[in-house]
Amino acid sequence: MIYFDNAATSFPKPKVVMAAMENYFFNIGGNTGRSGHKMAIEASELVFDTREYLAELFNIKDSARMVFTKNVTESLNLAINGFLKKGDQVITTSMEHNSVMRPLRYLEQIGKIKIFIVQANQEGIVDPVAFEDILRKEKIKLIVLSHASNVTGTVAPISAIAQIAKNYGSHTLIDAAQTAGAYPVDVTADGLDMLAFTGHKALMGPQGTGGLYIREGIEIEPLMRGGTGSNSEREIQPELMPDQLESGTLNIIGIAGLGAGVKYVLEHGVMKIRQIEMDLTEIFIRNAAKIAGVRLYGPQDINKRVSVVSLNIFGYDPSEVAYTLDRDYDIACRPGLHCAPSAHKTIGAFPQGTIRFAFGPFNNIEEINISLKALNQISKRKE
Repeated sequence: MIYFDNAATSFPKPKVVMAAMENYFFNIGGNTGRSGHKMAIEASELVFDTREYLAELFNIKDSARMVFTKNVTESLNLAINGFLKKGDQVITTSMEHNSVMRPLRYLEQIGKIKIFIVQANQEGIVDPVAFEDILRKEKIKLIVLSHASNVTGTVAPISAIAQIAKNYGSHTLIDAAQTAGAYPVDVTADGLDMLAFTGHKALMGPQGTGGLYIREGIEIEPLMRGGTGSNSEREIQPELMPDQLESGTLNIIGIAGLGAGVKYVLEHGVMKIRQIEMDLTEIFIRNAAKIAGVRLYGPQDINKRVSVVSLNIFGYDPSEVAYTLDRDYDIACRPGLHCAPSAHKTIGAFPQGTIRFAFGPFNNIEEINISLKALNQISKRKE
């Protein structure tokens, strides 16, 4: 199998990820913060170490400001529902995943917030000036946007947008699902207030892991309350971080795998991983553009994107092409709307969607060439 569905979840995982999970399962097994015996202490150290690895990766000064969740969707819901109050106004973009749009639309539907949409161009690029135009006229509490689109791979200028938001007393929540581990993210240098990420994509961890960074001074209402292993003498939720937002037993075996994945990324270097992925992306885009009937979406300049490429072949339904690639060529990709209907409307691919290829650091040029040959052969079948 040639696996080009890394935007959904990365595969294969580094061997150290499975080793770390097996080590927890067979040799540690304890529950963090729930006791003082050796197994519980070792579990707590494992969780702490993973927090520290993530803090190093994202340049977070205090790792206690990083809360574990089960995925980026939970992180976004925690931030959106916990930060916004009735009457608040929000800016987002036309390129967002439903993990952003659905919680925002729900709050809009019940009359809690008002939403302003910054329209991206057909390549999925947003202009920071468009955010400032709204901020000049409206009192905006929060700007929510994806660092990189899961449809076009387009990278947003989050540092410039965060600075503009700060100038107007607003705040930023960045969805780093497609960039964490694959593109440099520096919460301090970029001036970010909140960063939501998932563990199972470019961070190389297992499903069921993710997190939310919350800058000091930002207050979030918990989505749920309960046991934390701290302040057990009180029947109200502790205020200390991260316990305030981490009720219940954590997915420690998943966090063990996530820690190993993040450590792998740190040791190999985000920029080296990005270079591998972008070399493959550049070859794929350059040659796919030469195939008759192929339409590519997103920026042609690879410096403006991550290794996510959407395309269509004239006369073919995306699902038909993906099925053929899987059945006849053993190539895994993802067709459809990718849980981002607004993004597909923006690039002109709604309602049919696109065929999405997403390359990872374990792919190679031979696999790229096989996929290009397959697309070329499919494109000629209806000539």
